[in-house]
Amino acid sequence: MPAEGDAFKANLICAGILISGCSGSQSALNPAGDGAQQIARLFWWMAGGATLIWVIMIALSIYSLHLNPVAHHRQKSALFIIGGGAITPTIILTVLLIYGLNLLPALLARPSAEALRVEVQGYQWWWRVRYPNQSGETIELANEIRLPRGEPVEFLLTSKDVVHSFWVPSLGGKVDMIPGRTTHLTLHPVKTGRFRGVCAEYCGASHAYMNFTVDVVEKEEFDEWLSQQSADRDAPQKESVKNGEELFLLTGCGACHTIRGTEADGTIGPDLTHFGSRHSLGADMFPNTREYIQNWIAHVSALKPGVKMPEFRALTDEESQSLSQYLKQLK
Repeated sequence: MPAEGDAFKANLICAGILISGCSGSQSALNPAGDGAQQIARLFWWMAGGATLIWVIMIALSIYSLHLNPVAHHRQKSALFIIGGGAITPTIILTVLLIYGLNLLPALLARPSAEALRVEVQGYQWWWRVRYPNQSGETIELANEIRLPRGEPVEFLLTSKDVVHSFWVPSLGGKVDMIPGRTTHLTLHPVKTGRFRGVCAEYCGASHAYMNFTVDVVEKEEFDEWLSQQSADRDAPQKESVKNGEELFLLTGCGACHTIRGTEADGTIGPDLTHFGSRHSLGADMFPNTREYIQNWIAHVSALKPGVKMPEFRALTDEESQSLSQYLKQLK
Protein backbone atom coordinates (compact mmCIF):
# COMPACT_ATOMS: atom_id res chain seq x y z
CA MET A 1 0.00 0.00 0.00
CA PRO A 2 2.71 2.60 0.81
CA ALA A 3 4.33 1.95 -2.57
CA GLU A 4 0.98 2.34 -4.33
CA GLY A 5 0.33 5.56 -2.42
CA ASP A 6 3.72 6.99 -3.45
CA ALA A 7 3.06 6.08 -7.07
CA PHE A 8 -0.34 7.79 -6.90
CA LYS A 9 1.22 10.96 -5.49
CA ALA A 10 3.91 10.90 -8.16
CA ASN A 11 1.25 10.60 -10.86
CA LEU A 12 -0.64 13.55 -9.39
CA ILE A 13 2.52 15.66 -9.36
CA CYS A 14 3.28 14.77 -12.98
CA ALA A 15 -0.29 15.56 -14.00
CA GLY A 16 -0.06 18.92 -12.24
CA ILE A 17 3.15 19.78 -14.05
CA LEU A 18 1.62 18.87 -17.41
CA ILE A 19 -1.55 20.88 -16.74
CA SER A 20 0.47 23.93 -15.68
CA GLY A 21 1.95 24.01 -19.18
CA CYS A 22 -1.50 24.77 -20.61
CA SER A 23 -1.45 28.37 -19.33
CA GLY A 24 0.84 31.37 -19.36
CA SER A 25 1.95 34.03 -21.85
CA GLN A 26 3.42 31.46 -24.26
CA SER A 27 0.71 28.82 -24.33
CA ALA A 28 -1.25 27.91 -27.44
CA LEU A 29 -3.92 26.52 -25.11
CA ASN A 30 -4.44 29.91 -23.46
CA PRO A 31 -5.63 31.78 -26.56
CA ALA A 32 -5.91 35.56 -26.69
CA GLY A 33 -6.33 35.92 -30.45
CA ASP A 34 -8.94 34.83 -32.97
CA GLY A 35 -6.52 32.54 -34.83
CA ALA A 36 -5.20 31.01 -31.61
CA GLN A 37 -8.75 30.28 -30.47
CA GLN A 38 -9.43 28.34 -33.66
CA ILE A 39 -6.15 26.44 -33.35
CA ALA A 40 -6.86 25.60 -29.70
CA ARG A 41 -10.35 24.40 -30.63
CA LEU A 42 -8.83 22.20 -33.34
CA PHE A 43 -6.36 20.78 -30.82
CA TRP A 44 -9.13 19.79 -28.39
CA TRP A 45 -11.15 18.16 -31.16
CA MET A 46 -8.05 16.28 -32.32
CA ALA A 47 -7.28 15.25 -28.74
CA GLY A 48 -10.87 14.09 -28.33
CA GLY A 49 -10.73 12.06 -31.55
CA ALA A 50 -7.42 10.46 -30.55
CA THR A 51 -8.84 9.61 -27.13
CA LEU A 52 -11.94 8.07 -28.71
CA ILE A 53 -9.83 5.88 -31.03
CA TRP A 54 -7.61 4.87 -28.10
CA VAL A 55 -10.66 3.91 -26.00
CA ILE A 56 -12.10 1.87 -28.86
CA MET A 57 -8.85 -0.01 -29.46
CA ILE A 58 -8.33 -0.70 -25.74
CA ALA A 59 -11.92 -1.91 -25.43
CA LEU A 60 -11.48 -4.21 -28.42
CA SER A 61 -8.22 -5.55 -26.98
CA ILE A 62 -9.79 -6.29 -23.59
CA TYR A 63 -12.77 -7.91 -25.26
CA SER A 64 -10.55 -10.15 -27.39
CA LEU A 65 -8.50 -11.21 -24.37
CA HIS A 66 -11.60 -12.43 -22.57
CA LEU A 67 -13.00 -14.43 -25.47
CA ASN A 68 -13.06 -18.19 -25.08
CA PRO A 69 -10.09 -19.78 -26.93
CA VAL A 70 -12.25 -21.63 -29.42
CA ALA A 71 -12.86 -21.31 -33.14
CA HIS A 72 -14.77 -18.15 -34.10
CA HIS A 73 -17.20 -17.43 -36.86
CA ARG A 74 -15.23 -16.12 -39.83
CA GLN A 75 -17.64 -13.32 -40.78
CA LYS A 76 -17.99 -12.10 -37.20
CA SER A 77 -14.22 -12.05 -36.79
CA ALA A 78 -13.82 -10.09 -40.02
CA LEU A 79 -16.49 -7.59 -38.94
CA PHE A 80 -14.78 -7.27 -35.55
CA ILE A 81 -11.36 -6.50 -37.09
CA ILE A 82 -12.39 -4.43 -40.11
CA GLY A 83 -15.23 -2.53 -38.44
CA GLY A 84 -13.54 -1.78 -35.15
CA GLY A 85 -9.91 -1.57 -36.28
CA ALA A 86 -10.22 0.09 -39.71
CA ILE A 87 -13.60 1.60 -40.56
CA THR A 88 -14.31 3.35 -37.23
CA PRO A 89 -10.86 5.05 -36.94
CA THR A 90 -11.05 6.05 -40.62
CA ILE A 91 -14.43 7.74 -40.11
CA ILE A 92 -13.19 9.61 -37.03
CA LEU A 93 -9.97 10.75 -38.72
CA THR A 94 -11.85 11.81 -41.87
CA VAL A 95 -14.24 13.97 -39.84
CA LEU A 96 -11.28 15.58 -38.04
CA LEU A 97 -9.47 16.17 -41.35
CA ILE A 98 -12.49 17.90 -42.89
CA TYR A 99 -12.92 20.03 -39.75
CA GLY A 100 -9.25 21.04 -39.80
CA LEU A 101 -9.24 21.89 -43.52
CA ASN A 102 -12.32 24.09 -43.07
CA LEU A 103 -10.31 26.29 -40.69
CA LEU A 104 -7.59 27.06 -43.26
CA PRO A 105 -9.40 29.76 -45.29
CA ALA A 106 -10.06 31.85 -42.17
CA LEU A 107 -6.53 31.34 -40.80
CA LEU A 108 -4.87 32.25 -44.12
CA ALA A 109 -7.16 35.14 -45.04
CA ARG A 110 -5.50 38.56 -45.33
CA PRO A 111 -7.19 41.62 -43.81
CA SER A 112 -8.52 44.61 -45.71
CA ALA A 113 -6.25 47.28 -47.15
CA GLU A 114 -7.10 49.61 -44.24
CA ALA A 115 -5.69 47.20 -41.63
CA LEU A 116 -2.47 47.95 -39.75
CA ARG A 117 0.58 46.35 -41.36
CA VAL A 118 3.75 45.65 -39.39
CA GLU A 119 7.05 44.61 -40.96
CA VAL A 120 9.21 42.18 -38.98
CA GLN A 121 12.69 41.13 -40.08
CA GLY A 122 14.47 38.23 -38.42
CA TYR A 123 18.19 38.43 -37.67
CA GLN A 124 20.59 36.22 -35.74
CA TRP A 125 19.31 36.65 -33.01
CA TRP A 126 16.88 39.56 -32.72
CA TRP A 127 13.86 41.09 -34.43
CA ARG A 128 13.61 44.38 -36.32
CA VAL A 129 10.06 45.76 -36.15
CA ARG A 130 8.73 48.56 -38.37
CA TYR A 131 5.42 50.41 -38.07
CA PRO A 132 3.98 52.79 -40.67
CA ASN A 133 3.73 56.44 -39.67
CA GLN A 134 1.01 58.90 -40.68
CA SER A 135 3.67 60.94 -42.45
CA GLY A 136 4.53 57.97 -44.64
CA GLU A 137 7.77 57.16 -42.85
CA THR A 138 8.40 54.06 -40.77
CA ILE A 139 8.94 53.78 -37.03
CA GLU A 140 11.53 51.21 -36.09
CA LEU A 141 11.74 49.18 -32.89
CA ALA A 142 13.35 45.93 -31.84
CA ASN A 143 12.19 42.78 -30.05
CA GLU A 144 8.94 44.30 -28.78
CA ILE A 145 5.60 44.65 -30.56
CA ARG A 146 2.46 46.49 -29.53
CA LEU A 147 -0.97 45.80 -31.06
CA PRO A 148 -4.47 47.25 -30.69
CA ARG A 149 -7.09 44.92 -29.27
CA GLY A 150 -9.96 43.91 -31.50
CA GLU A 151 -8.34 44.78 -34.84
CA PRO A 152 -6.71 42.42 -37.38
CA VAL A 153 -3.05 43.17 -38.03
CA GLU A 154 -1.08 41.86 -41.00
CA PHE A 155 2.59 41.00 -40.49
CA LEU A 156 5.01 41.12 -43.41
CA LEU A 157 7.79 38.72 -42.46
CA THR A 158 11.29 38.51 -43.94
CA SER A 159 14.71 37.23 -42.90
CA LYS A 160 18.11 38.82 -43.45
CA ASP A 161 20.29 35.73 -42.89
CA VAL A 162 18.85 32.25 -42.25
CA VAL A 163 15.37 30.76 -41.96
CA HIS A 164 13.52 31.92 -38.85
CA SER A 165 9.95 31.24 -37.76
CA PHE A 166 7.66 33.89 -36.24
CA TRP A 167 5.30 32.51 -33.58
CA VAL A 168 3.17 34.05 -30.84
CA PRO A 169 1.39 30.92 -29.50
CA SER A 170 -1.31 32.84 -27.57
CA LEU A 171 -2.29 34.94 -30.59
CA GLY A 172 -2.06 32.70 -33.65
CA GLY A 173 -0.13 30.27 -35.80
CA LYS A 174 3.50 30.39 -36.88
CA VAL A 175 4.97 31.31 -40.25
CA ASP A 176 8.50 30.79 -41.57
CA MET A 177 10.65 33.81 -42.44
CA ILE A 178 12.67 32.94 -45.55
CA PRO A 179 15.60 34.99 -46.93
CA GLY A 180 14.63 36.69 -50.19
CA ARG A 181 10.89 36.20 -49.67
CA THR A 182 8.08 37.99 -47.83
CA THR A 183 5.55 35.82 -46.03
CA HIS A 184 2.33 37.02 -44.42
CA LEU A 185 0.57 36.36 -41.14
CA THR A 186 -2.61 37.91 -39.75
CA LEU A 187 -3.11 38.20 -36.00
CA HIS A 188 -6.40 39.37 -34.49
CA PRO A 189 -5.94 39.96 -30.73
CA VAL A 190 -9.12 39.75 -28.66
CA LYS A 191 -7.64 40.11 -25.16
CA THR A 192 -5.29 42.68 -23.67
CA GLY A 193 -2.07 41.59 -21.97
CA ARG A 194 1.56 40.78 -22.57
CA PHE A 195 2.35 37.68 -24.60
CA ARG A 196 5.63 36.02 -25.50
CA GLY A 197 6.76 35.23 -29.01
CA VAL A 198 9.62 32.99 -30.13
CA CYS A 199 11.61 31.89 -33.13
CA ALA A 200 10.28 28.40 -33.81
CA GLU A 201 12.97 27.38 -36.31
CA TYR A 202 16.50 26.48 -35.20
CA CYS A 203 18.70 29.30 -36.48
CA GLY A 204 22.07 29.00 -34.75
CA ALA A 205 23.91 29.18 -31.45
CA SER A 206 21.57 31.63 -29.69
CA HIS A 207 18.31 30.36 -31.19
CA ALA A 208 16.91 29.77 -27.68
CA TYR A 209 17.56 33.45 -26.89
CA MET A 210 15.65 34.83 -29.88
CA ASN A 211 12.39 35.85 -28.25
CA PHE A 212 10.14 38.90 -28.17
CA THR A 213 7.08 40.28 -26.38
CA VAL A 214 3.73 41.43 -27.72
CA ASP A 215 1.67 43.93 -25.71
CA VAL A 216 -2.00 44.07 -26.68
CA VAL A 217 -3.63 47.30 -25.53
CA GLU A 218 -6.77 49.29 -26.24
CA LYS A 219 -6.85 51.30 -29.47
CA GLU A 220 -6.51 54.71 -27.78
CA GLU A 221 -3.46 53.60 -25.82
CA PHE A 222 -1.93 52.11 -28.95
CA ASP A 223 -2.37 55.33 -30.94
CA GLU A 224 -0.80 57.35 -28.14
CA TRP A 225 2.14 54.94 -27.92
CA LEU A 226 2.70 54.98 -31.69
CA SER A 227 2.73 58.78 -31.70
CA GLN A 228 5.29 58.80 -28.88
CA GLN A 229 7.50 56.28 -30.68
CA SER A 230 7.54 58.38 -33.84
CA ALA A 231 9.21 61.32 -32.08
CA ASP A 232 12.96 61.88 -31.98
CA ARG A 233 14.85 61.38 -28.75
CA ASP A 234 14.51 64.09 -26.12
CA ALA A 235 17.65 66.20 -25.90
CA PRO A 236 19.52 65.37 -22.67
CA GLN A 237 19.36 67.98 -19.90
CA LYS A 238 21.63 66.57 -17.20
CA GLU A 239 25.37 66.88 -17.66
CA SER A 240 25.94 63.19 -16.97
CA VAL A 241 23.42 62.25 -19.66
CA LYS A 242 25.06 64.64 -22.13
CA ASN A 243 28.37 62.95 -21.41
CA GLY A 244 26.74 59.60 -22.10
CA GLU A 245 25.48 60.77 -25.48
CA GLU A 246 28.92 62.11 -26.41
CA LEU A 247 30.47 58.82 -25.35
CA PHE A 248 27.92 56.91 -27.43
CA LEU A 249 28.98 58.83 -30.53
CA LEU A 250 32.71 58.83 -29.80
CA THR A 251 32.96 55.08 -29.24
CA GLY A 252 31.40 54.36 -32.64
CA CYS A 253 28.05 53.01 -31.41
CA GLY A 254 26.32 55.21 -33.98
CA ALA A 255 27.92 53.21 -36.81
CA CYS A 256 25.59 50.30 -35.98
CA HIS A 257 22.69 51.95 -34.13
CA THR A 258 20.32 54.80 -34.89
CA ILE A 259 19.14 57.35 -32.34
CA ARG A 260 16.88 59.79 -34.15
CA GLY A 261 17.76 63.39 -33.37
CA THR A 262 21.50 62.64 -33.16
CA GLU A 263 24.27 61.90 -35.63
CA ALA A 264 23.90 58.16 -34.93
CA ASP A 265 22.34 56.63 -38.04
CA GLY A 266 23.64 53.05 -38.20
CA THR A 267 21.34 50.34 -39.54
CA ILE A 268 23.26 47.17 -38.68
CA GLY A 269 21.87 46.88 -35.16
CA PRO A 270 18.57 47.80 -33.50
CA ASP A 271 17.22 51.36 -33.47
CA LEU A 272 17.77 52.73 -29.95
CA THR A 273 15.77 55.98 -30.16
CA HIS A 274 13.36 54.89 -27.42
CA PHE A 275 15.44 52.08 -25.97
CA GLY A 276 14.74 53.08 -22.36
CA SER A 277 11.00 52.48 -22.78
CA ARG A 278 11.50 48.81 -23.66
CA HIS A 279 10.80 46.13 -21.08
CA SER A 280 13.69 43.83 -21.84
CA LEU A 281 17.23 43.63 -23.17
CA GLY A 282 18.79 41.20 -25.64
CA ALA A 283 15.54 39.90 -27.21
CA ASP A 284 13.68 39.29 -23.95
CA MET A 285 16.73 37.84 -22.17
CA PHE A 286 17.11 40.29 -19.28
CA PRO A 287 15.14 43.13 -17.67
CA ASN A 288 16.05 46.52 -19.07
CA THR A 289 17.95 47.93 -16.06
CA ARG A 290 21.15 49.96 -15.89
CA GLU A 291 23.01 47.04 -14.30
CA TYR A 292 22.12 44.67 -17.11
CA ILE A 293 22.86 47.32 -19.75
CA GLN A 294 26.38 47.79 -18.33
CA ASN A 295 26.97 44.05 -18.26
CA TRP A 296 25.63 43.70 -21.81
CA ILE A 297 27.96 46.40 -23.17
CA ALA A 298 31.05 44.81 -21.62
CA HIS A 299 30.28 41.08 -21.85
CA VAL A 300 27.73 40.63 -24.63
CA SER A 301 29.46 37.57 -26.17
CA ALA A 302 29.35 35.71 -22.87
CA LEU A 303 25.68 36.53 -22.40
CA LYS A 304 24.58 35.70 -25.95
CA PRO A 305 26.93 33.33 -27.84
CA GLY A 306 27.61 34.23 -31.44
CA VAL A 307 26.16 37.73 -31.24
CA LYS A 308 27.72 40.13 -33.74
CA MET A 309 27.88 43.12 -31.39
CA PRO A 310 31.46 43.85 -30.23
CA GLU A 311 32.31 44.05 -26.52
CA PHE A 312 33.44 47.35 -25.01
CA ARG A 313 35.59 46.12 -22.14
CA ALA A 314 37.99 49.05 -22.45
CA LEU A 315 35.44 51.45 -20.98
CA THR A 316 36.05 52.55 -17.42
CA ASP A 317 33.38 51.97 -14.78
CA GLU A 318 32.51 55.68 -14.89
CA GLU A 319 32.16 55.64 -18.67
CA SER A 320 30.10 52.44 -18.59
CA GLN A 321 27.76 53.94 -15.99
CA SER A 322 27.41 57.15 -17.99
CA LEU A 323 26.62 55.24 -21.17
CA SER A 324 24.06 52.98 -19.47
CA GLN A 325 22.41 56.00 -17.82
CA TYR A 326 22.10 57.69 -21.21
CA LEU A 327 20.57 54.63 -22.87
CA LYS A 328 18.14 54.05 -20.02
CA GLN A 329 16.73 57.59 -20.21
CA LEU A 330 15.89 57.24 -23.92
CA LYS A 331 12.15 56.98 -23.32
